[in-house]
Amino acid sequence: MSNAPGFSIRLFIPCGDPEGLRIVEKWNWNGQGIVFPRFLWPEVRKRPELDRTGVYILWGLGESEHLPRAYVGESSQLVSRLTSHAQKKDFWTHGVAFTSKDQNLNEAHARYLEARLVRIANAAKRCELDNNNAPKLPDLAEADEADAKLYLEDMLLCLPVIGVEFFEKPRGQAATSVSLFLKGKGIEARGYEESGGFVVRTDSRAVKAEVPAIPAAIADLRNFLMTNGIFVEEEDAYRLTRNYRFNSPSQAASVMLADSRNGRLEWKDDQGRSLREIQDSETEPT
Repeated sequence: MSNAPGFSIRLFIPCGDPEGLRIVEKWNWNGQGIVFPRFLWPEVRKRPELDRTGVYILWGLGESEHLPRAYVGESSQLVSRLTSHAQKKDFWTHGVAFTSKDQNLNEAHARYLEARLVRIANAAKRCELDNNNAPKLPDLAEADEADAKLYLEDMLLCLPVIGVEFFEKPRGQAATSVSLFLKGKGIEARGYEESGGFVVRTDSRAVKAEVPAIPAAIADLRNFLMTNGIFVEEEDAYRLTRNYRFNSPSQAASVMLADSRNGRLEWKDDQGRSLREIQDSETEPT
């Protein structure tokens, strides 16, 4: 379990539909997020909060099955820019717009937030980013930059609560987390579970030759990792160049072994116990 301090986030559902419009706020934060499915945009666009300056994220299915596609933007009038995207961008199915309740978020702040979010998404490599260019960080006064950094920190805490997890990188192995190993087909990989998925460690090795029946989503993800330099080719295997978080132990095992695998059986501790055995032992009555 993380040792980070706890915090409270409030989700208000104005229309009574948990999958419809949601307003997200965090205690002691002047920010506010408006989360909505695309089909509700004709109604959502009437919200007065969207007449303000802010930053927004749009997301939907990517070209492959393993990663979402996302776009990050900013505007001095959110409703106008989002209306344009509703007319011209087809991929997105959901969006969130962040502004401030006290209207102190200005256009320079929004440009800063946009630039930082694009950089964070590019570094995490957990989505297909639709932005063609990486926007430059604006020149901000010291106080304004400090305010924007604090706003960003709180926004990043809110995003996973609404299901937007592609800005998150591995947090580092917790003291209570078990180190796990994967061996087979001449490779060895190391990893651990965390709340957002399963992390495979830097320098773990992956099988090069894919079986004919490899699931398309796994083959696509392996290609993505190669294209983005997260896998590098060596003589007899691929090597992971950084810690990378997969959605699940099974996705991680399947990618590393180039096959369809049950990660709860394949990942084992230094005593040879599978992840399933470890988890089952932890739930047995004492």
